Amino acid sequence: MIFIDLEHKRPTDIDIPGWTPWTQAEWNAWLAKSAQLVTDMAALQAAGKRDDRNALIDANSAHWGALKQWMLALSGGKCWFSEVRDLYSHYDVEHFRPKKEAKALDGTERDGYWWLAFDYMNFRVCGNVGNRKKGGWFPLQQGSLCSTFDARCEESETAYLLDPIDDDDVSLIAFDEEGKLIPMPGSSPWEQQRVTETVKRLKLNEHVPLAEARRSVWQKVDVLVEDFLAAKAKCAGGKNPAAKAKLLEVRAKIRDLTNRSAELSSVARWCIQMRNEPQLLKLVA
Repeated sequence: MIFIDLEHKRPTDIDIPGWTPWTQAEWNAWLAKSAQLVTDMAALQAAGKRDDRNALIDANSAHWGALKQWMLALSGGKCWFSEVRDLYSHYDVEHFRPKKEAKALDGTERDGYWWLAFDYMNFRVCGNVGNRKKGGWFPLQQGSLCSTFDARCEESETAYLLDPIDDDDVSLIAFDEEGKLIPMPGSSPWEQQRVTETVKRLKLNEHVPLAEARRSVWQKVDVLVEDFLAAKAKCAGGKNPAAKAKLLEVRAKIRDLTNRSAELSSVARWCIQMRNEPQLLKLVA
């Protein structure tokens, strides 16, 4: 999982690699249509026409789909949850809070967050391996406030699902050398539950190609660290051009693997952090 600063990004931004910015008029038109759709849904909701409300959502899926390429550009083409491009299948614009119905841990359902169906701050990019399994899954901690259209309090909900646009949530995950996503050491019991449930519901460990790719990245970084330490030892006694060249080569490869645009860069970064080599830590700071 990677942090996406969605709150401070817009399709009109001119500094997003791989994205052709929208004009302000285009963005305003998109927002206006979103607002109108919410008004239309609210009228149907008030009339007790839930099925018609949901049909309206389905009929306008192209509206959130229009932001798909922009959202992919924000992550360098990577899924926000798995941090890979092709191994997690094709991409969906996923609704963090489900738009039609929301499922609790025990499978019981409540009405969804339909008023957020066209709110871009509720959109995430997710490979359909995880998105298909997640479906409407969005449990809240027992005793949590639960947002409704008439009493909105999404910011006060205590959700199980980790959110890529929340830096604190992203910081709760770590990896092991077998390619498994695990809770960050030192996490509280509740934080561990959140990581465990998110991993299970999005198939972030169950999807074998993903775990294998993580393990491969970990092994590559491990080898590079050993190469670095060996070359560093040879440089310790004085000038050694060959060893110095090796250090530069290793550093460049580590920078490539830990670069935010690289697939599974968070795995590479965690492997470096686990080795706790000060000179290498500077490369991922």
